[in-house]
Amino acid sequence: MYRWLSTASFAASLLAWRDGARPILVLDDLGDAHWPPPWRPGDVDVVLATLGAVASTPPPDWLAPLALTSVVRGWQDVAADPEPFLGIGWTDAQWLERSLPVLMSAAWACPVDGTELLHIDVRSDNICLVGAQAVLVDWNVAAVGAACIDVAFWLPSLAAEGGPLPGAVLPDAPNEAAVVAGFFAARAGLLVIPAAPRVRAVQLQQLRPALAWACGELGLSLPAR
Repeated sequence: MYRWLSTASFAASLLAWRDGARPILVLDDLGDAHWPPPWRPGDVDVVLATLGAVASTPPPDWLAPLALTSVVRGWQDVAADPEPFLGIGWTDAQWLERSLPVLMSAAWACPVDGTELLHIDVRSDNICLVGAQAVLVDWNVAAVGAACIDVAFWLPSLAAEGGPLPGAVLPDAPNEAAVVAGFFAARAGLLVIPAAPRVRAVQLQQLRPALAWACGELGLSLPAR
């Protein structure tokens, strides 16, 4: 992906790469950039403009369509094995039984198909701001799909870090909200990943605003706890 994006201003420059038992990837030193939070006035608009530039960039023909990935199957995964989600302790089986059909239906109706390049993992530890430009790192889950999905997946982390609520940035998006909430609902309660022990905590942090967003858009009650 870094080679494909070698001329894109929104991707860090690839300086060196070595494959082997322990692969090494060397990128630009972005230590002097602004890594939010905090989100300063105007930063949200800069990221939105950058995501527009990402979507306008022709993707490589070998990149997988988002619709074929596990990203859109979150609520189906919860339905198949609800215990990790229920084990978080925010709700009970009765709430899930009432809400799951609505959430699954909305997620399946989401227009994820498209021809735009998507980063998919847009959140503050993958975004820095250099002047009036945002630079994205960590392109390992990039895909091809509808541009609105990149914006939707960014919004829960933005809200969790003191930024605007998702509905204020992407209004009238019940299907997108359902997909995003399902993604985090299916993962936040899973076992900790030994090589990346903070991932589940970050997913749990994003699940809270994502679930509130989806419930608000779909007219569902929030989980009691």
